[in-house]
Amino acid sequence: MSIAKALPLLESDVEPCCPPLNERPLTAEEAVRTAAMFKALGDPVRLRLFSAVASHEGGEACVCDISDVGVSQPTVSHHLKKLKEAGLLTSERRGTWVFYRVEPSVMAAMGRMLTSKA
Repeated sequence: MSIAKALPLLESDVEPCCPPLNERPLTAEEAVRTAAMFKALGDPVRLRLFSAVASHEGGEACVCDISDVGVSQPTVSHHLKKLKEAGLLTSERRGTWVFYRVEPSVMAAMGRMLTSKA
């Protein structure tokens, strides 16, 4: 028997990076920000790391828990740095380990951007 339960969606006070793509053409600044996010997620290793963090129990993951993606630890660190630079992850050092998390506002903003205008 499963004890999993659905969590309610949180409304974010953070504005999405851009309007829904079918609402209006993006400005040059919006296009640069959006392209940086998609570029960061365009690498299979980064996408796996992002997914590992986003789906990890408790909403955050220690780098030691997500480093098994088929590349060396320095390469994992490089990819995590790129995801942070794109604004997709945040991190916190606790002792010798670094914990990463995807802010709920980032996921909500990305979802709103890819959702059709009502």
